[in-house]
Amino acid sequence: MTTPKSSRVPVIDDVRGVFRGWKLVGLAAFLLTIMSLTVFQGLGTFVVALQEKFGWSRTTISGAFALARAQGSVIGPFEGFLVDRVGIRRMVLIGYSTMGVGFVLLSRIDHVWQFYAAFTVITVGSGLGGWLAMITLVNNWFIRKRSIAMAAAMSGVHLGGVLVPVLAFGLDSQGFRTTTLFIGILILVVVVPATQLVRNKPEDVGLLPDGAPRPRPAGGSSPAVAQAEPDFTVREALRTPAFWLLILVQISSSSSTVSLSTHLVPRLTDSGMSLSSAGLVVMTATVVALPSQFLFGFLADRFSKPPIIFGLLIVQASSIVVIALADGVAAAYVFAVMYGVAFGGRMPLTTSIRGDYFGRRAFATITGLSYVPNNIFTIVAPLFAGYMFDQTGSYVLPFTVFAAMSYTGAVLVLFVRRPKQK
Repeated sequence: MTTPKSSRVPVIDDVRGVFRGWKLVGLAAFLLTIMSLTVFQGLGTFVVALQEKFGWSRTTISGAFALARAQGSVIGPFEGFLVDRVGIRRMVLIGYSTMGVGFVLLSRIDHVWQFYAAFTVITVGSGLGGWLAMITLVNNWFIRKRSIAMAAAMSGVHLGGVLVPVLAFGLDSQGFRTTTLFIGILILVVVVPATQLVRNKPEDVGLLPDGAPRPRPAGGSSPAVAQAEPDFTVREALRTPAFWLLILVQISSSSSTVSLSTHLVPRLTDSGMSLSSAGLVVMTATVVALPSQFLFGFLADRFSKPPIIFGLLIVQASSIVVIALADGVAAAYVFAVMYGVAFGGRMPLTTSIRGDYFGRRAFATITGLSYVPNNIFTIVAPLFAGYMFDQTGSYVLPFTVFAAMSYTGAVLVLFVRRPKQK
């Protein structure tokens, strides 16, 4: 008698000794590394390179990033809907292919409008197949170990930061056009084929989340871990206070995070550091963030998340005060350590908490909807910082505002409660 495929796959995974979900976490970390380096952690180096090559103002350059996030706020809910309905695998393939084409186009720009158009293509691609698709993948494959799995996948965001000095070196030595063309080709040749390894959820290959064994008793009842998982629809989630409070908390922290990804390197070079030295500060924050991410991911699977997020937001806000008011190499590295601890620890928690509260069925759509108001603020924040610098020659005012927002978010997260499904 032939054994059904669904019963064979778990046996194969047991023999290999590694739950397939962890292999997909590794793939997600790799894909997020590419995305982080090119459209998040490395943005500051592109700001400096574009200024040097074309002489554009920081407001002009920041405007492209703001425009990209504007389209993200418009299509964010559709991204989530497509991930839930079309599937993660197809969206990742479409998204990274689009990113690769966008970087090839970026290597050929000569005018501001071309820069805006190319960067919009890049961010549309990263939106379709990047962050939201990857966190949905991890959310689908894990329940009990969701936070630590998120932390492992999101290590790619920080690994991208480790590679910022490499990107800065490439821009310095090889030039803007050669470096961006190389990135585009790398994505198309290496990353796009890798997306074929993606599987949407464990049930598709005869497995269960966390590698849980299938139930043996007759009747086909689900394991206890699956029974305890919430299963909110989008409409049900929108009616909960937790959904809206989590949005406010996300806004308070991500406004500063996105702005720093654009303006931290220029802030450091303004204080007298070279582009490569500024890249080392970014790398330091990343090196600190990696163990912090795993530590707090581990703790969050065992203790309540809101108090942990509170503490991390306090540290993040304080680090922004340091970089806003202090100059010099020592202050830059104090900031890097504090910010690395806070940013690294906070990221997986503010993401996995949505999976804990709302479940897997509509996770991408619920998360995509929450990005709409969040993206509005992340459009304005870096543009505001660039404008204030052009007007005053200083980042003190915008960075102080971002610190105050993070302190506010720290207080708000203490009021977040797990919603009850009716």
